[in-house]
Amino acid sequence: MKAVTIKPREPYMKLPLEFRERLAEIIPDKVHKVFNVFTQGRDTTIRTNTLKISPLELKEKLENAHIKILDVKWNKNAFIIKDSLRTLQELPLYQNGFFYVQSLSSQVPPLVLNPKKDTKVLDICAAPGSKTTQIASLMGNTGEILANDINHIRLLKLSANVKTQGVTNVLTSHFPAQSLWTHFPEYFDYTLVDVPCSGEGRFYIHEPKSFAGWSQKNVEKLAKQAKWILRSAVSATKVGGRIVYSTCTLSPEENEEAVEWIMEKEKGVLEVEYIHIPGLDTYPALRGWNGKQFLPDISKTIRILPSKTMEGFYVASLRKVRSNIPENNG
Repeated sequence: MKAVTIKPREPYMKLPLEFRERLAEIIPDKVHKVFNVFTQGRDTTIRTNTLKISPLELKEKLENAHIKILDVKWNKNAFIIKDSLRTLQELPLYQNGFFYVQSLSSQVPPLVLNPKKDTKVLDICAAPGSKTTQIASLMGNTGEILANDINHIRLLKLSANVKTQGVTNVLTSHFPAQSLWTHFPEYFDYTLVDVPCSGEGRFYIHEPKSFAGWSQKNVEKLAKQAKWILRSAVSATKVGGRIVYSTCTLSPEENEEAVEWIMEKEKGVLEVEYIHIPGLDTYPALRGWNGKQFLPDISKTIRILPSKTMEGFYVASLRKVRSNIPENNG
């Protein structure tokens, strides 16, 4: 592998040294481009709340309010805003829930989940509710969504967002995600597993708190937690159901390794599905890390690299093909 030169006086040198060295191994051909992204502000992006308004109507109203707005080629419900966030938040359209300020990358996992109407959906780490309300919108307020989170304060924020967005098919719960499956064994048709992570895809040089807590030790701790949350999600999902796993980090331990782990831990239970969203720019999943080769199917998962409009993300789609609940295997 060609060595990557890290220039000594660049602004990105504020990032932790170990993180910079790791990133140069993870994406050697794109590392300088991503380093530069970490020094720039990201565009504000929004999602149309189709429970209240169509994308075309929203675009017209925003343009009439003199908001500079751009389409997103791969997501008809999303827009890029070229005005300040404060200006946007002062609009009655925002205050009344006609749109939701949400990163474009964050909108990808619900699109991959693609829940059908009148089904049962679990959002296992749901707060503050951006993806929960997006799922409700995709389902047209039909079926049922269980939005779970261990953090009471964040759950209150989720409940407020649900109310503002006019969502009526969401119930909230406060279970530890790792044990939630014991209350709902093989109950859900779809499960979103957007786990707490090290947030590497959202680092921003001018907000030191975005990377202040980063360490290899913390990455490993979060990776371990993510694996057991994912296993709980698999056990809570029906045979034939879909599980979408996502993070906003670049760490292989929290991404490809977590999917590899669940595939090995639940042998024969899951199949990795291809992800294809026309027009969405993605980066290939890693084939291996730290000298270990991943299963070939891990190549079906995707990475999204940080850019002017996108946060760094990782997404995997898993289909449950066999029960992993002992009483259902007799």
